[in-house]
Amino acid sequence: PIGKPKVVVENLDRWGVDEIFIQVIDRSKNNLGPDIELIEEISSSGILTPIMYAGGIQNETQAAQVIRAGAERICVDGLLHTNPGEVEKIARRLGGQAVVGCLPVGISSNGMTYWYNYQSKEKCLISERLLSLIEGGLISEILLVDWQNEGCDEAFNFRILELFEKYNVPLILFGGLTSAKILTEAFDSPMVVA
Repeated sequence: PIGKPKVVVENLDRWGVDEIFIQVIDRSKNNLGPDIELIEEISSSGILTPIMYAGGIQNETQAAQVIRAGAERICVDGLLHTNPGEVEKIARRLGGQAVVGCLPVGISSNGMTYWYNYQSKEKCLISERLLSLIEGGLISEILLVDWQNEGCDEAFNFRILELFEKYNVPLILFGGLTSAKILTEAFDSPMVVA
């Protein structure tokens, strides 16, 4: 438990972080839509740090509500699997700079890179449709999650970066990044921005 999100966000803002990512993990699973009340509460607290929000966004209208409530960007994961066409609509309405794609990626024992769907618990290949969203500038950044190494010490698998070398998209890395040594290695890649 982290306590009241508003207090945590106020502390992060005071400490000078670049951006605050709020991910409400039960909203999509329970088909609740985005937590507009939480976003409004946080954004009305006078913080200056930009907010990125994820959780429950299923369509263009909900994405626009999240932005109106005070977030500057949204992050989508499950929607990339279930309805990439809706992600395109969101990006066209809000602008690609407002859309971040969350991609939990792993490498199988035979060396294949695959995309993990947290909701269905299935692994699949990264779709051409998703890659076309990236190539078309409809996703501004990728939150690249090494889901196999989340919670592991110094374990991020840098081979997953190879999939994105030919795309001009900034990467935010997550999972297994637990020391100055591995963070230095991460930032040695020109694609990695956070």
